[in-house]
Amino acid sequence: MKKLLMLCIALTVSTLTVIRPAQAQWVVVDPTNLVQNVLTAVRALQMVNNQIRQLQNETQMLVNQARNLQSLDLNTLNRLRATLAQTERLFDEARGLAFDVTDTLNEFARLYPAEYAAAVTRGQLNADRRARWTLSREATGTTMAVQAQANQNFENDEAVLADLVSASQSAVGALQAAQATNQLLALQSRQLIQMQQLQIAQDRAIALEQARTIAAEERSRALRRRFMSTTTVYTPQDVRGF
Repeated sequence: MKKLLMLCIALTVSTLTVIRPAQAQWVVVDPTNLVQNVLTAVRALQMVNNQIRQLQNETQMLVNQARNLQSLDLNTLNRLRATLAQTERLFDEARGLAFDVTDTLNEFARLYPAEYAAAVTRGQLNADRRARWTLSREATGTTMAVQAQANQNFENDEAVLADLVSASQSAVGALQAAQATNQLLALQSRQLIQMQQLQIAQDRAIALEQARTIAAEERSRALRRRFMSTTTVYTPQDVRGF
């Protein structure tokens, strides 16, 4: 600014000192007025430059806002739901003791009684034993199926994770980064749900096997009681007459 002002003043002074020989009259110029006009033009130019820079900043701000509001062109939610549905299907198809609370309590009370009635038949004892063995076997099968499904889900999870990490690293704005983070959290939640499902299946198989062991003891007691109640007691006879 100071250099421009000095240059304008120098040009003004040099103009005033130039005398054209061919002129018949002197030209009167007011130096103060000329300097003021030059300063006014300089200030106007500086104001225009400031306005241009302000418009440039506002334009860049709008561009950044548009980037921050740009949505992520990747949605892995359906893939995660499909993977989770595969494990849930295994639970729906599981045979044996139902996962419903009421049905579980009723079936448990019937097949794992605290004590058999005295009138229970041997056929009923054998049928219950067979039913308990079947439940334990099917619960173990469900656990193994859930484990196999969890192992197969690893490949899909790795693909989803790779896509989300790539999308997060190439995000152009805050919205895309937030959406990528949310989907990463969704992947983690699905894995936690799968772990819970696997734990439920394992605990169920263990619980049924323990209950089968306890029921076997009650069955043995019932058979002993039945044997003792149907045994004919031997009575010695008097043989002195022979």
